[in-house]
Amino acid sequence: MLKYLEDLCNLSGISGDEGNVRDYIIEHAKKYADSIKVDALGNVIVFKKGAKRGTKLVVTAHMDEVGFMVEKITDEGYLKFSAVGGIDPRVILGRKVYVGPYSIPGVLGLKAIHLTTVKERSEMPKESSLYIDIGAKNKEEAEKYVSLGDSVVFDSDFVCFGRGFVKAKAIDDRFGCAVMLNLLEKKLPQDVTFVFSAMEEVGARGAFGAACSVKPNIALVLEGTTAADFAKVAENKKVTRCGEGAVLGFMDSGAVYDRALFEMTRELAIKNNIPWQIKERIAGGTDAQAIQRSIAGVRVESISVPVRNIHSANTIANEKDIDAAFSLAKLFIKAVSEGKYK
Repeated sequence: MLKYLEDLCNLSGISGDEGNVRDYIIEHAKKYADSIKVDALGNVIVFKKGAKRGTKLVVTAHMDEVGFMVEKITDEGYLKFSAVGGIDPRVILGRKVYVGPYSIPGVLGLKAIHLTTVKERSEMPKESSLYIDIGAKNKEEAEKYVSLGDSVVFDSDFVCFGRGFVKAKAIDDRFGCAVMLNLLEKKLPQDVTFVFSAMEEVGARGAFGAACSVKPNIALVLEGTTAADFAKVAENKKVTRCGEGAVLGFMDSGAVYDRALFEMTRELAIKNNIPWQIKERIAGGTDAQAIQRSIAGVRVESISVPVRNIHSANTIANEKDIDAAFSLAKLFIKAVSEGKYK
């Protein structure tokens, strides 16, 4: 599992520019898949036959990550940018990044503290006041390496540390992609369509198109979700906790999950001694919001892992949670094949 996760997290792939991730997934999925196609939105749709046909089941996770896009090159050679996905400006100051198809190194910066006013120092910097420095002496030199519309990703190493923790960019949702690649290696109790979706971070755009194409009856969404288990955070505001198991979805800001599927998944976790938890705040969203509303409607459930510092250069998750999510997803497929969702 960790090998897939490390490889995937080290790849660049902001929303709408997931090509590197897509190529990796296809290269590994083709060893086990019965069919693979890439649709017009860039989703990778992988079908694998199981022991029986069963109800039409989709298991999905998104390939894309948050990042930035170059929108202007100044006369001095600095890059102005816009965020792609929801990124808090506080987490990007001074971060190293890679720009464009040639991975030009850069640094996200802003005006030095010595030049700021008291008022400026007391306020959150606005995105418009930030820039990316690639070391160019002027606009002409910068344009030799960077073009408007180029993608920008965080520079972040994959590190194992502490008691089973991993740190990287894009654990949300390369974790889900890694789980699906592992599931593809297994013998499945029924046919399953795996959707590695595009553009989730900008509104679950890929998942809607994939759902309309595949037309599933049931969809399981694998996702990274917010953890806030930090010191001095009130217990009732920690949302989810790293190391305490997979997170089961019953509702978020974009979807109300199927009650029977939720209860089935919770029962599977309890009976099989798989650690699990519930997200303690109705917030955020997943591809479920798009899939649930496609065609005539789809029954959806989610299994997530808690991720600290989500949507930043240094996201953190725990191996125990990842393993729990994988085990539960495997049992979910088996339970659906046996008709336990009814």
